[in-house]
Amino acid sequence: MGGLLRNFRERSGMSRKDVAARLLVSESLAGAYERAERIPTSTYLDDADSVLDARGALKSCIPLMEEEKYPPTFVGWVRLEKSAASISAYETMVFPGLLQTEDYIRALYAERVPQLTEERIEKDVMGRLERQTLLTRTPPPMVGYVIEESVLGRPIGGREVWRKQLLHVLECVRAMRHLRVQVMPTETREHAGLQGTTYLLSTAEGRNFAYDDGQISGRLISNPLEVNQLIDRFGALRAQALTPRASAELIERMAGQL
Repeated sequence: MGGLLRNFRERSGMSRKDVAARLLVSESLAGAYERAERIPTSTYLDDADSVLDARGALKSCIPLMEEEKYPPTFVGWVRLEKSAASISAYETMVFPGLLQTEDYIRALYAERVPQLTEERIEKDVMGRLERQTLLTRTPPPMVGYVIEESVLGRPIGGREVWRKQLLHVLECVRAMRHLRVQVMPTETREHAGLQGTTYLLSTAEGRNFAYDDGQISGRLISNPLEVNQLIDRFGALRAQALTPRASAELIERMAGQL
């Protein structure tokens, strides 16, 4: 991929600095892409295809790059996310991936078993950060999360990383009208999510999907009966959780105590 980017740039007669300026990235990052030190984002390849007049050659590499950045069982979900009309999830252990800061993401790998190589960790981190761009696309998807209160109190990465993660979620909630975050109080004795996490997605065409994130590998679910059961479960969870306003106030209080 790196050689292909370099060849098209040289054929266009543009310097690396020129390309970086046109594609709104740093020259060092453009160079890292050309040297295959970093995997280019889908957006970068899409824009570079136009700027370098690659006539679809770079765009055609996007699926290959996605397969490099994500586990095989997760690639299908990532592709659906990009054009999803709505995304929902119930999280029990960590903040949703689309709301995680880079430091928080890296901290999640500190105690991972088995440990991954630094190269693989870097790919995973960059892949997750790239996924987050869908929150600011036009038009944005409607996004709704229910998060266990215990997630807010788990100091992953230490006090400063933890505090910044709470503030980041709060900032996202306040800046994005299409984002709704609700907290499930720990004091709630029983609720509809005791079976585990839930991930849901709806396309613009009205098709519904779910994702089962297992300990070893995940599974994309398209069976309407299974998906509808999870949609009903998530609806019950939202009704049992704190309101978005009360949830934001709780997050703000917890961040203020750190």
